[in-house]
Amino acid sequence: MNQAEILKDIIEKRKSIFPKDYTGEKIPEDIIESVLNSGTFAPNHKRTKPWRFKLFQGTEKEKLASEMQEIYKSMQSEQQFLEKKYNDIGFKINKADAVISIVVNFSGMVPEWEEIAAVSMAVQNMYLTCTANEIGCYWSSPKIVNNLKESLTIEENQQCLGLFYMGKLD
Repeated sequence: MNQAEILKDIIEKRKSIFPKDYTGEKIPEDIIESVLNSGTFAPNHKRTKPWRFKLFQGTEKEKLASEMQEIYKSMQSEQQFLEKKYNDIGFKINKADAVISIVVNFSGMVPEWEEIAAVSMAVQNMYLTCTANEIGCYWSSPKIVNNLKESLTIEENQQCLGLFYMGKLD
């Protein structure tokens, strides 16, 4: 296969794969580094490099799960609270080997939509790198991420666009 055929194959195979389908096995560190690095090659106007990624694994990932569960619980009235949703939040994070926060940093140099687009392209690069390495992944953007305070240090000119879940597949 030539490079164009390989690229076409990876693009066509790219899809969201959810934590319920992850094995729970560790992803090799070099693959995680490759996924993060591929995001930095996204085009961005005026070279603002608006993406800010933070990797969560191990105890940091467990803290993220707890924080998100507590945020969900605090945002719901007693009548609206769903135990299943609360448990699903923790399950998804804990079943993934790695979770990466996706944050856009608005530089003020270009329109905000351009920086959001650049971050989106960075995430697409991460998706394609996961696909090439047979790693399951998906980008989730629950409202809860807007309230993450402990796990993420969000500056005034930044916004969390979601979480990128990654896990090994059978």
